[in-house]
Amino acid sequence: MNNPLFFDPDRCRNETEVESKFVVQYLLPALGYDPYNWSQEVALGSIRLDFLVFTRQILPFRISSDSPLALIIEAKSPRDNLNSHVKKTIKYIRSLNVAYGVLTNAKDFRILGEKDKEIQTIFQCKGREVPDRFEEIKQLIGYHEIAQRKKTSIETGGSNDPDRVYNTETNFPNPLVESSKPIVIKEKQMKTIAVYHNKGGVGKTTTVVNLGAALARMDYRVLLIDLDSQANTTFATGLMKFTFSDEDYLEDKNFTRLLPFAEKNAKDKSNTKDVIITNASYSSARVDVIPSHISVAPKEAELQSRETGATAVRLGRRLNEVADEYDFVLIDCPPSLGLYSRIGLTTCDYLIIPSDLKPFANQGLRNVINFIAEINFFREEIKRNLITVLGILPSKVMTYPKFIQFTLPKLEEKVIQQYGLPMLESRIYERNDLAKALSNEIFEGNLVIPDPKSIFDYAPNSQSVSEFESLANEILHKIGIKK
Repeated sequence: MNNPLFFDPDRCRNETEVESKFVVQYLLPALGYDPYNWSQEVALGSIRLDFLVFTRQILPFRISSDSPLALIIEAKSPRDNLNSHVKKTIKYIRSLNVAYGVLTNAKDFRILGEKDKEIQTIFQCKGREVPDRFEEIKQLIGYHEIAQRKKTSIETGGSNDPDRVYNTETNFPNPLVESSKPIVIKEKQMKTIAVYHNKGGVGKTTTVVNLGAALARMDYRVLLIDLDSQANTTFATGLMKFTFSDEDYLEDKNFTRLLPFAEKNAKDKSNTKDVIITNASYSSARVDVIPSHISVAPKEAELQSRETGATAVRLGRRLNEVADEYDFVLIDCPPSLGLYSRIGLTTCDYLIIPSDLKPFANQGLRNVINFIAEINFFREEIKRNLITVLGILPSKVMTYPKFIQFTLPKLEEKVIQQYGLPMLESRIYERNDLAKALSNEIFEGNLVIPDPKSIFDYAPNSQSVSEFESLANEILHKIGIKK
């Protein structure tokens, strides 16, 4: 009998939609797995998986023949050729001692398992054919079918030794691990990404707020920090919906509350949560913000006059108070070589450098390189890892076809050669919807109130949405969360 549910692979435009629309909304429920029977984006040793699926919920678990593991699922972009991912998926199946693996990009669907004592593709069809061939798929990887086979294997003393524990790196029995020792799925650790360029007007704020919204829509917990006294990110996240100065609550609730200004503040025991504004209105997916304010500008000079290094590391220490509550912290740094930028680059793990690739922005990259070198020298002194530069992000890129086809690739290549910095593959183009989203307004009586929106909320079908989804996926790949 054919599965009555219809699936259209053309609805999946990128890897995120393959995961959400195909795997989560269609495949897993149809196979009989409820949300308690699978985990998404998990790490086991050096292995990172899109989906880990169980026949029963037993966490932590151990890798053995009676393990509750049922299968692994790897989702790829519709543009990806699955042939290049087969070898790694086979490695994961062997390493985790799991019977089956699914590899799909929505347009192509494969099940890998053991046949003739080798792990290989044992089922393959087009994504459009999945509903028609669903009974075949279900017999292989359905929840009840796998559970029954596991039960029968254990009852009849299957060929696998239930006390055999595998090394997730080599697939060989690991004599250093006791069979009763469980394997714990590690939660994602907080990653801190600074967005910085010495040149202003290159798209830093647009990058921060929309990348933050993109990650939040992928169910990551996101915190934005605005370190720029111009407070553009604070404005763009909808935190300045007041018209008169006596309604301004941000002067006393901004990132400087976390820095030592006077002796009494140096001993301030206030919680970091006191300056976090939760669920910023610009995004329907939750994004939290530590805001900035125009009044923080003169305070920078005061701090700079007695900087000893303690100030630069203070923000990172205060973020440790909320490290278990966020997956990503995005820091909007000022376009300067001053203390606030130094704080952002001292705090971050990773760096994105937005650039419109125009002459002044390119010349500013030399200052960026020297500033990174200076910060890294200090990070070495305090025993911190060096900044990982994720790359230059081409932003505010003109949309003229000939420019994109001929001029832009030459600009990117020249910047790489001249400055030695990596270039991200994602590009953010200069589009009307993107500009209008952040300048959106509403009327309340006779007053015009700023009501900025993320591009996902303002124009969900725009090309800019796809661009920021691609950027989010590329960042996840580069920091090792996605393969």
